[in-house]
This record gives sequence, structure tokens and C-alpha cells, in this order.
Amino acid sequence: MYLVLLIVAILVCLLLGIIVLVQNPKGGGLSSNFSSSSQLLGVQKTGDILEKGTWVLAITLMVLSLAINVAIKSNTGGTTGSDYQEQIQKASKPSGPVGSSAPLTLPGAGAKPTDTTKK
Repeated sequence: MYLVLLIVAILVCLLLGIIVLVQNPKGGGLSSNFSSSSQLLGVQKTGDILEKGTWVLAITLMVLSLAINVAIKSNTGGTTGSDYQEQIQKASKPSGPVGSSAPLTLPGAGAKPTDTTKK
């Protein structure tokens, strides 16, 4: 189900991109090519169809994104939340001995300081 929704969402994104690129921000775009009023769609109708198509595809993309989110959360296969909790608990436990008697030293703390000044 997740894969089908994802493929449909990708197709909607591609169509939305094509429709947006066909439009001109100042009202020209594809509708400017129809200068005669005897055309099939006409100037105003082409702009209206492109605008309505943009709105429909944008709303469809939002609904698909929510559906994909629900499909992922309802997917019972794979790693569940309890598995994540177990991994977090395992990673948060210290791996070394707690009451180590060896003192902690900084790297290079036991080394003899060298004179770096030029003479």
C-alpha cells in the first residue's frame, strides 16, 4: 500500500510541476498562445483549467502525504516502537566498569613537556 501511494505521489508531483511550468505568473503562459476567441478552450478558459488543475493536484498531494504517513505507521512489518526502545536502552547503558579504580588521565598528560621556543 505504501509503495502504491508513493508512486502516485511522485506522479502527482511531476504533473504539478508540468502544470506550474506551463503557466505564466502574469497570466500569459499557455493561454497567451490562443489569441483567437474561436479556439476550443479560449484564453480565459485555459487559464481557469490550469489554475483549477494546480489546486486539485496540490490538494491531492497533501492528502497523499497524509495517507503515506498513516500507511507507514500502520505497517506492522519491520521495526516497531518497542524495538526502538530496546535499542535506546541498550545504547544508554555504560559498557565499561562503573567503579573503575584506574584514574582517568588526559592524553599527553604523562608526557614530558618539550621546549618549542627557538633559540
